[in-house]
Amino acid sequence: MLKKYSTLTLLLGLLVLTVSGMTYAAEIHSKAGTSAFPFLKINVGARAVAMGGTATGLADDETALYYNPAGVADFREKRWVGGYHNYFVDMQSGFVGMIFPMGENSNISSYFNYLGYGEFIETDTSGRRLGTFGGSDMVIAMAYSRKLNYNFSAGLTAKFIYERVQEFSASGVAIDLGAKYVDNRGRFTAGAMVQNLGKQLSALGKEKYRLPLTVRGGISYRPIGLPLLLATDLLIPVDNSVEFSIGGEYDEFKPLYLRMGWNSFGSNYRAGNSDDKWAGITVGVGFDYKRMHLAYSYAPGAALGNSHRITLTGGLPR
Repeated sequence: MLKKYSTLTLLLGLLVLTVSGMTYAAEIHSKAGTSAFPFLKINVGARAVAMGGTATGLADDETALYYNPAGVADFREKRWVGGYHNYFVDMQSGFVGMIFPMGENSNISSYFNYLGYGEFIETDTSGRRLGTFGGSDMVIAMAYSRKLNYNFSAGLTAKFIYERVQEFSASGVAIDLGAKYVDNRGRFTAGAMVQNLGKQLSALGKEKYRLPLTVRGGISYRPIGLPLLLATDLLIPVDNSVEFSIGGEYDEFKPLYLRMGWNSFGSNYRAGNSDDKWAGITVGVGFDYKRMHLAYSYAPGAALGNSHRITLTGGLPR
């Protein structure tokens, strides 16, 4: 038992030291804020977020619906996912999805993703308070995934996007294209995805903007002889700097899982206070119970506050 705890302490310690050496002063990207529906880039799923958002190559649970639909092809039973996200300030979001096997090698899936912005004070040009208003975003998606052979799978997701602020609204459509590779022993996986390829149909104002198109790639690996899963992702968005993330999952104490990660996007939260050094680091735990898995993640956002996620996944009998 002492050896198990020593191994865990060493691995987490090395990750923390690595993260501490990677901090840097972030500069505002010239194209930041130039895309419509930026909420599409907010990660979902407590497990993936606890591992720094490293799920494009891993894509082995129900949140693959968001990270890489090709990973959904591995499920051979009906699956479901439900998640709640307590985001910065008063923003809150939810994610629900279902996966349905179609024959031996393919699945169809659907999910609904929602983000509420909370309540804001409305004033006129003189600063006189007129009341309050709110806003929200949502995505309704359908996906198809297929196992091409033991090693390769592919997936396609079609999405309808809707945004509302007061009496104004905007809409758009997009698709995600994903692919995944698994080696013969199942220890190494790799994935790639083109996310949010589409257009804005209507805007809150007169001008329409492009969608936050992102190219994602990632890998995961289970070292021989260690109860450990390692993963890393690289994201190339059209409206921001390249993002890099690393994460790990320690499962020696099943049904309990310990998770930790780091995401370079956390540098955007730094504003010069003492909490900035933690921005980008994520932690979480998971627990198996019968046919379900409960996951929790915590992500500090420096001056913006803290982000908490809870996700529950499970299977249904055939």
